[in-house]
Amino acid sequence: MSKLRSGIFLAPFHPVDEDPTLAIRRDLELIEWLDKQGFEEAWIGEHHSAGYEIIASPELFIAAAAERTSRIKLGTGVVSLPYHNPLMAANRIIQLDHMTRGRVMFGVGPGLLPSDAHMLGIEVAKQRDRMVEGLEVILRLFKGETVTAETEWFKLQNARLQLKPFSDPYPEVAVASSVTPSGGKLAGKHQLGMLCVAATNTAGYDALAINWDVAQKTAIENGRVMDPGVLRLVGPMHIAETREEARAQVKYGFAKWQHYFGSINPMGLEVKEGKDPIDTMIESGQGIIGTPDDAIAQIERLQKKIPGFGAYLMLAHNWANFEDTKKSYELFARHVKPKFHKANEAREASLKWATENAGDFIGQAMNAAMQTIVKHQAEEEAKAKTRAKPAAD
Repeated sequence: MSKLRSGIFLAPFHPVDEDPTLAIRRDLELIEWLDKQGFEEAWIGEHHSAGYEIIASPELFIAAAAERTSRIKLGTGVVSLPYHNPLMAANRIIQLDHMTRGRVMFGVGPGLLPSDAHMLGIEVAKQRDRMVEGLEVILRLFKGETVTAETEWFKLQNARLQLKPFSDPYPEVAVASSVTPSGGKLAGKHQLGMLCVAATNTAGYDALAINWDVAQKTAIENGRVMDPGVLRLVGPMHIAETREEARAQVKYGFAKWQHYFGSINPMGLEVKEGKDPIDTMIESGQGIIGTPDDAIAQIERLQKKIPGFGAYLMLAHNWANFEDTKKSYELFARHVKPKFHKANEAREASLKWATENAGDFIGQAMNAAMQTIVKHQAEEEAKAKTRAKPAAD
């Protein structure tokens, strides 16, 4: 089984009372920080309305982030395909594939915010069908085909890519999946990855196994087998050295995030009247505000639901100030990642072996020390006799 990868899903969420330019610069700094801490992936969203999620082009952001980093893989989380001509979307990703030397991942979806679709004059009911139409053309283009196709919303004539992909055979493709089975069907049909963007939300958690089963069955129908390593599960998390510190730190921005996320997102935070929303979140398993041990328990809970899933992505949320946010990711890298990478198994076994045999080893060391002392004394006595011999003669 492969090591569990980890990273973030950056929508992003930036309150409307702060400078947007500085917010985007901090997002870039955050990706740099994650790269330094050894995180494997970062996915960046596309949104065009509602004020909070202010990255309109994940491709532009990825181009900038790639120049600041060396190893972290960067994904579109996601490109809303109904908003883009498929040839243009394919060309941008293949260009990024070259610019990043194979570090780009192509996440796709129908578009989350109805307000985005409204501004573009797209019926929400048509978004999923258009996503499928666009993606199937893009996959053909990635494979080097020349495509002539016409739908109600795009027309291509002898369309082809002028650049072959840098990646072999082309960048990894992942489809957004939450509650409905559409993402699972598409992933199974085309052997794509799945971005389970509401994995710890109550409804999303309940649908995880169902949608994964849909993907597996669809894959079998198409002569394929799905690898759970392509599954990425997204959930919110903020950790500190103690639970009390974590709760104190998220007072910085949790309420603003809760108001926005609960108002705009159909998979928003569950709220119970008369109950602290943080308590509701923790008790329901929707998110973690606690310690590295709490983070480990959450991931183990997800592993029981979907054994062998490939990556856990923390929803980037700005609950805490920037320094505490970076510290949270550092603690995850120091104490959570090693647990699932089994990085310390050999060290723990070595410590156990050395401790269990400490008596013998210390005894051997003491005996060796005594022998050295005795040897030294004998040598000194011999030297003394040698020095004394001429005087006696």
